[in-house]
Amino acid sequence: MSQPTTLITREHYTAAYDNAAAAPDAEHLLKGLLERSRGVYAKHACKRDLRYGPRPRQVFDWFAANGSWREGADAPVFVFLHGGYWQWRSKEDFACVAPGALAAGMHVVLGEYTLAPQAGMSQIVAEIGGLLDALQAHPTLGQSPGEAPRIVLAGHSAGGHLAAMHRHHPAVAGVLSISGLFDLEPIARGALNDALQLTDVEVASCSPMLRIRAGATTVVAVGGAELPELQRQSAEYVAALQAASESIRFAILPGRNHFDILSDLEQPD
Repeated sequence: MSQPTTLITREHYTAAYDNAAAAPDAEHLLKGLLERSRGVYAKHACKRDLRYGPRPRQVFDWFAANGSWREGADAPVFVFLHGGYWQWRSKEDFACVAPGALAAGMHVVLGEYTLAPQAGMSQIVAEIGGLLDALQAHPTLGQSPGEAPRIVLAGHSAGGHLAAMHRHHPAVAGVLSISGLFDLEPIARGALNDALQLTDVEVASCSPMLRIRAGATTVVAVGGAELPELQRQSAEYVAALQAASESIRFAILPGRNHFDILSDLEQPD
């Protein structure tokens, strides 16, 4: 995948993906996300740190549809994967995305995964597959034999990348990738790669742009005020899915940056 000619040096690539520097109020917006997330845990009953694998961060939080742990076997399941360039943040930081889906009668699952450098990209991607396998077999959140999938797999930034990587999973009915990364080559060229240590094999095998295949209906969303590279990656990924005749919708949210783009998920409508 060709890169813009303006990106030449390591410093160019680093700056091109520096989301915090692109949003003048990033610190304030992130603080608000964290505060609202704490409020969600205080207001809504949640089963926390349910395990899907043996590693410390292979866990998920579950907010039940209509507050019922035993009912809701037919309710859609909104699974959210947080961002942080695969090396920062946690599921607790983004619980603020849950209220809108809860108000719509959905279960909400906040998925966690091992961060770099403790895990490489291949391991991180595999962990999300393990999470989906565990949810598919869950007595309330999973599928009975012959039932259609009901997981909406959503993610923001690095989480958007991880969601796109699993749009073919049999438990996934739909994907919502917000401000995602779909081509890892430019990530490998900047400072973000210091922790990730991406190999050429991982760039090829873990870039959704290079893994276009049949999968779930997908919505790709990006803010109109986001970095040009994120807008470019989203547009090119959408074009590739369209060329493959996949069910895809592209949503460019005017004026939204990398942080306030999540605010719409908090609303019941």
